[in-house]
Amino acid sequence: MPVTHAGDIDMYYEVHGSGEPLVLIGGLANDVSEWEWLVNWCAQTHRVLAFDNRGAGRTDKPDAPYTIPMMANDTDALMNVVGMSHATALGVSMGGRIALDLALEHPDRVARLILVSTTASARPEMSTSRMEMLSMLSSFVFRGKYPQPRYAFARQRQASRTYDCMDRLGEIHVPTTILHGRKDKIAPLDDAVDMRHGIAGSQMVTFSRGHLFFLVRERKWFLDSVATALDARSTAPAS
Repeated sequence: MPVTHAGDIDMYYEVHGSGEPLVLIGGLANDVSEWEWLVNWCAQTHRVLAFDNRGAGRTDKPDAPYTIPMMANDTDALMNVVGMSHATALGVSMGGRIALDLALEHPDRVARLILVSTTASARPEMSTSRMEMLSMLSSFVFRGKYPQPRYAFARQRQASRTYDCMDRLGEIHVPTTILHGRKDKIAPLDDAVDMRHGIAGSQMVTFSRGHLFFLVRERKWFLDSVATALDARSTAPAS
């Protein structure tokens, strides 16, 4: 699969399937190899663009400050390279923040949002050790093929921890579905509820487990919920 120059870096990406376009944006320390199951499922009905974020996988990993808007710009540039003028943006954890910023700064790119285990801002009291534990757990469960250098993890983590778009959520006017675990300790449910209230017409589905709820027991429910979100055509009144 190809590597292409997008913006100021070379990015690794894959395109699978055919149909309506969908961009899958992974989370902290993730690479494409960890999302094969979800890419293959989505590719049954959609043309899926999946890629390694700045600092992960086979994409460049400059040792310089990263920001979420920077990574949203990376996504926009990559969509331009592959000829994907607009798409559903499905973002997980840090990838959800990238999807939010893509919708805010490049609104013509985003047809709908599916936000998984994410919030519009990070709690300042979130400890580094907890974020590192999440990364270790994620790497153990997903078993990605391309381990992330420690400095690149720190750059991504800092970008995610300093992002805050809560005051701009009212600018988002696309169908939005929020999928969140009720026991999430990394992105607390209360913060996801605040995000839902900030995005007019957004819908929320909650699951019994935590930040990685979609990996095992609740995977079928998760995929069914994604399928329902992909069928959304317009925003619905908030309930």
